[in-house]
Amino acid sequence: MEKVRLKSTSEKKLLESAKDYAKEKELKLNSNEKVLNGIIKALWRNKEFKGELYCPCRIVTGDKEKDKDILCPCVFHRGEIEIHGNCKCNLFFSGNYPSANIEKLKPKLL
Repeated sequence: MEKVRLKSTSEKKLLESAKDYAKEKELKLNSNEKVLNGIIKALWRNKEFKGELYCPCRIVTGDKEKDKDILCPCVFHRGEIEIHGNCKCNLFFSGNYPSANIEKLKPKLL
């Protein structure tokens, strides 16, 4: 499996910012490095092309007032973590989540 690497300084700073936020809020970041880096890259791509760090799992409408709710960390993440143990895009996990690893969340195919 090929690793997703953070190449730009901006992406690396964004990852550090996410780590700081997670620590401050007693959350965990996804422990799967490939998934975590993919989410960080998607956030930065949104910044480059849409002008803001919009959550990569949400649809940007183009209405700045509506879209402010989906700036990462979005207004939905705390409720999602409380209910599911992780936010929708799987960047943040509950601090007491047994393993913040997306691989364990994937449904098994029959």
